[in-house]
Amino acid sequence: MRRRQFLVSPLLSPLLSPLLIWGLGGCRRSSAPADGVLRFGLANPPRNLDPRLAMDATSERVNRLLYSRLVELDDQGLPVPGIACWKVLSPTHYRFELGDLGRDFTDGTRLGAADVAATYRSVLDPATVSPHRPLLSLIGEIRVPDADRVEFLLREPDPLFPAYLGIGILPAAALAAGRSLAEDPLGSGPFRLLDRPGPGRLRLERRRDGQTLELLTVKDPNVRVMKLLRGEIHLIQNDLSPELVKFLEARGGADGPDGSIRVETRPGVNFSYLGFNLADPLTGRLPVRQAIVQAIDRQALVRHLFHGRAGLAESLFPPGHWAGHPGLTPSPFDPDEARDRLESLGFTHEHPLTLTLKTTSDPFRVRLATAIQAQAAEAGIRIRVQSHDWGTFFGDVKAGRFQLFLLTWAGIRLPDIFRYPFHSASVPPVGANRGRYRSNEADRLIEQARLQPSLADQVPFYRALAERLHEDLPCLGLWYEDQVVAMGPGVQGYRLAADGNYDGLADLRFQVAPTARSLASSRR
Repeated sequence: MRRRQFLVSPLLSPLLSPLLIWGLGGCRRSSAPADGVLRFGLANPPRNLDPRLAMDATSERVNRLLYSRLVELDDQGLPVPGIACWKVLSPTHYRFELGDLGRDFTDGTRLGAADVAATYRSVLDPATVSPHRPLLSLIGEIRVPDADRVEFLLREPDPLFPAYLGIGILPAAALAAGRSLAEDPLGSGPFRLLDRPGPGRLRLERRRDGQTLELLTVKDPNVRVMKLLRGEIHLIQNDLSPELVKFLEARGGADGPDGSIRVETRPGVNFSYLGFNLADPLTGRLPVRQAIVQAIDRQALVRHLFHGRAGLAESLFPPGHWAGHPGLTPSPFDPDEARDRLESLGFTHEHPLTLTLKTTSDPFRVRLATAIQAQAAEAGIRIRVQSHDWGTFFGDVKAGRFQLFLLTWAGIRLPDIFRYPFHSASVPPVGANRGRYRSNEADRLIEQARLQPSLADQVPFYRALAERLHEDLPCLGLWYEDQVVAMGPGVQGYRLAADGNYDGLADLRFQVAPTARSLASSRR
């Protein structure tokens, strides 16, 4: 069989434009306001500050700062107490007892068991249209014995049930009054909302010490980097091209011109993938999806676009996760076989397979989509790349207005996530089965895994499910991107999370960097 070696085209070039390098290299720290406000640059704003309804990654990460949760997850994805500990009274009966921490709402009222019950009853109410409802539908009854205890009675046993209770707790009074928590949040987390000083700006206050945090949306990653170098923002996390990360690493360090800039990275667990619309007459055909998979050289993309800062992904979970599958055979790169497969389906040079790939307007994501376009062309597949602002793009994905799309699942920790994007009953708006994948076998494995009495008993079902998804290709796993944070002077103690959450903001220390004038005065 003929094999073509994929050559790196200018589309895969890791070089920044000379103009951009000149612009960034000429940056000097400006007289940014020394007002003590920690400014965190974001690529996208949080869109919904109601934890029952939030679906985008930024909203979920910000909501973790605003609300307390009954249960947290440790590094292995296993449940540990949040603001409550629990007892298993029977396989279908759990009692949670609230502790002393994280129980003061920002309006001065006390978080109690009635608030917990109201939050979860609201999630279960079909009128709320919460994306969490399918997962929590196993709850049959919620009881409130007293102000500090709440009990959940399940319709069926599930050993991972406590891990599902990671939704931020809302005040029952606010829910009863119909308060718009998406715009006016009221929680008991480490931060509270101060105000919205302008479009794309959200100002929070850390409750323990009054430290002000401004979440500032700067969509262009080049501008975010320039603002970091100029001292206009103090911290940026992810949503940076590998070239910008290398640039910041070179600028920082003891020998760099901006030695106070620090860059930290760690392996990530967020799953990036190419989504297929199985309701489409073209991408709904398995042989077409198989040909697309064979046309994409993921290793070349990781090597040349990510500079190696990513690990290939065959499933939602890395092989080392307790529910992962270390034995999956990597999806093959074989453009010749892809071309032969397409010819057998009637797609020829004169009548090629032509598809549309949607992505966000982020420059790196556009470049990534364009690189995939170039690789697919080697196999005779024509791909039109369409980039949109995040809101338009995500709206199209949820509505099924796509053939192909690029997206990343952030914050995946538990295998219950398989139900949300892959179960037949999880088509939007009640879930995230955006590709309209329907498989009786996948549904059975998802449901059977949940019924097992222990995690060890669940593993074979989740591995069988991973194999089924690997064969059916509702999506193509691409990679797990590394987590990256870049910090300016004065930021200390920030903890970078493997899933990219912002929890480290609760503990970091920030000291306003002295201005050039104050430095000169001190030297006199």
